[in-house]
Amino acid sequence: MVISEIRNNVGFISLNDGAKLNALSSLMDDEFMACLKEFEAQKVRAVVVKAEPNKHNVWSAGHDVNELPVGKRDPLGYFDKLEVLLHAIQTFPAPVIAQVHGSVWGGACDMVMCCDIVVADTTATFAMTPAKLGLPYNASGIGHFLNRLNLNQAKEMFFTAQPVSADIAEKWGIVNHLVPEAELDAAVEKILAGILNNSPLAISIIKEQIRVLADARPLSPDSFERIQGLRRKGYDSHDYAEGIQSFKEKRKPVFRGE
Repeated sequence: MVISEIRNNVGFISLNDGAKLNALSSLMDDEFMACLKEFEAQKVRAVVVKAEPNKHNVWSAGHDVNELPVGKRDPLGYFDKLEVLLHAIQTFPAPVIAQVHGSVWGGACDMVMCCDIVVADTTATFAMTPAKLGLPYNASGIGHFLNRLNLNQAKEMFFTAQPVSADIAEKWGIVNHLVPEAELDAAVEKILAGILNNSPLAISIIKEQIRVLADARPLSPDSFERIQGLRRKGYDSHDYAEGIQSFKEKRKPVFRGE
């Protein structure tokens, strides 16, 4: 599901399931996690995440919808394999760079938000699509967007589920650097050169400090329970079951708001 290599103290991971548009299946998540563990053991100085080209020009279609539960169970629980992978990216002790060519959807968009630096070319688009499935997204995932976007931008991405173009993504801060397609590899190499010139220990410590400070959002027990209750209302609903069923039947969902 993924191709990996270590080159010049940098680990490279390339999503490689073109038949499923690089959907983040449990198998792909497992292989991705195994790569990160090996990279950590080898003490790589940075990680680059990219995707093998496919005819639809999709970087990743996001969470494999066929693996989501039909209902009555949290589809994005703390121990869901994709959630574990996102946490591993955030806590990896070296910078993780997303190199994006093509469209990014749903859970893959969340994964990009969890990377430390995003470099994209002009083919890139970013869409956050849980509302298309009637899916109540989890609080940690929403937090990833609030850490990178302003409130109205995050709302627009979640409410409309429409792709954000590369140039808008750069203006909003989703993308650190937007370059022509032919210059994508060179742009990533330039950033890697800067990282490799600096202290890996200092970078690792600073990355973890930034993560801890960015996640410092104290919630009262009442607020936490309200969030969990709202999400439970969502994944027990008709709309969520209809969203999953309509996706599998390749038809437009008929949502009832209940």
